[in-house]
Amino acid sequence: MERTNWTTELEFILQGLSECPRIEKVLFVICLVMYLVTLLGNSTLITLTLLDSCLHTPMYFFLGNLSFLDIWFTSSFIPSMLIHFLSENKTISFMRCVVQMSVSYAMGSTVCVLLAVMAFDCYMATCNPLRYPRVMSKSLCVQMAAGSWALGFLNSLTETLLTVRLAFCGRNVINHFTCEILAFIKLACTDITLNEIVIMLGNVIFLLTPLLLTCISYMFILSTVLRINSAEGRKKAFSTCSAHMTVVTLYYGTILFMYMKPKSKDPTSDKLIALFYGIVTPVLNPIIYSLRNMEVHGAV
Repeated sequence: MERTNWTTELEFILQGLSECPRIEKVLFVICLVMYLVTLLGNSTLITLTLLDSCLHTPMYFFLGNLSFLDIWFTSSFIPSMLIHFLSENKTISFMRCVVQMSVSYAMGSTVCVLLAVMAFDCYMATCNPLRYPRVMSKSLCVQMAAGSWALGFLNSLTETLLTVRLAFCGRNVINHFTCEILAFIKLACTDITLNEIVIMLGNVIFLLTPLLLTCISYMFILSTVLRINSAEGRKKAFSTCSAHMTVVTLYYGTILFMYMKPKSKDPTSDKLIALFYGIVTPVLNPIIYSLRNMEVHGAV
């Protein structure tokens, strides 16, 4: 087969559920509604954290960053996916595919690091309340958020550079709704061992390490809360981080289920699980923080 340089007008076909057009129409409605709710909910949270002085705290600063990430993450693939649901032409150019993959990968990596940062914020607020205002200064919060973004984009840049060096020849059908990185690199006609190793290392660094740090933070938080004598005091201390705990459980729970479950014989189910992971978590984050937080109710 003839080697195809990545700079040429190479196009890929996103297979999705082309064999089930009726299901794609249903998915179009579901994804469109959830995408609009994601935009509305996260935009509202960002606006509230900017306009209400009562929400000018580290927790809401990080929450605003998380909402911004959710908007960009979903916007990187949902609009084009909605078009493909209603179109017979499901092609996407090489460069658009790489950009889509790069942006979504950067946002996902940044979210993992940011959740660990938010866990540290909860730890300081619960375990060291007297030192909290001095330690969690505005400058430190900005540095931690900027560090999360920088690490996420660095991880994405590394994966992208390793991907664009690959050569593709012949096979151009991506068995997914979006340009998912593993499905994408498997179409290359060159050795992808280095790519797979780097992806595995990236998962350890940006998935398992933040999860470990988050669990350690909550072990200290739980230990502190259990030492509080009054039930009201325990309830108040726990409510400080309950929304974040819910988001972390939802986010990592779906990721671990998606990657650790046995490989299904039906690839359709795997694609649907990955799809709903990508759209359900961003739409639930603002709802969880809104329902479980009286400060947000007051700001609204």
